[in-house]
Amino acid sequence: MLPETNERLRRLPITLVEADYENSTKSKALNLAMSRLPDHDIAIVFDADNTVDSDFFTRINEAFEHAGVRLLQAHRVAKNINNHMAVLDAVSEETNNSIFRSGHYTMGLSSALIGSGMAFDYPLFKAKMLTIVAVGGFDRNLELSFLKEGRRIHYLSDAKVYDEKVQNKQTFSNQRRRWLSAQVHYVAEFGKDFFPALMKGNIDFCVKYLQQLAIPRIILLGLTLLYTLLISLLVPAFAPKWWCLSGLLVVALLLAIPGELFDKRLLKALIMLPSVFWLMVKNLFKLKGANKQFIHTQHGINR
Repeated sequence: MLPETNERLRRLPITLVEADYENSTKSKALNLAMSRLPDHDIAIVFDADNTVDSDFFTRINEAFEHAGVRLLQAHRVAKNINNHMAVLDAVSEETNNSIFRSGHYTMGLSSALIGSGMAFDYPLFKAKMLTIVAVGGFDRNLELSFLKEGRRIHYLSDAKVYDEKVQNKQTFSNQRRRWLSAQVHYVAEFGKDFFPALMKGNIDFCVKYLQQLAIPRIILLGLTLLYTLLISLLVPAFAPKWWCLSGLLVVALLLAIPGELFDKRLLKALIMLPSVFWLMVKNLFKLKGANKQFIHTQHGINR
């Protein structure tokens, strides 16, 4: 935080805990805050740019009144869709919500965590965070750790958290590089736990771990379409099958996008997909070291 931001925060009826060390990470900051604050019932994690509706905390409290609810992910949505990049980021966010949160939860699986808009039983969260030393992707570490223990993560779709979306390609690239690096890191870290979990019937953990092996959707879509075109040119007899597969993939992704995002802005933003695909492919070769230091997501168009 900037000094002037902290000064304004001190005027509010809150307890402000300032990190007095270099190379801060979200996990370090959360552990520092909980070490200095008294215990409470529920811990809610936000990003600095997040905002919520006036009834958000009421909805969270009501959810935790139900037996068994100790871990919860709220519905994170875009706060801004003011340019092509922000539109694509918003679509990516809602696609993840449809598949990995709402979809999972409807099928009886745990919701995926997303790094903010998360609510936890305070003592449980405090104890778990003491074991988390992640630099990047602490939410992946947290999620896999909880699922390994057999805990369920609930999803509250009507409790919305408004999150600022990235507005330029370089910021998008840096953010996704950090996510990819964390994904690779936790594939290695939790690999030893997969077969024991499978033998115990811990489907939640196994599904989440297998998802860590998947390549990003934009790369999957791009490579599938490129391969389909190549097959059409070189082996036309196999082309119909690949066009069907490509079509099914596109339809599946379109079904995951909420109706309110289908407008002219989305159609115009699609022109950026080839360049975003290329950025993501290049990121695959720049993962080394990305999980060793915290890469802050800058916001704004010109940053």
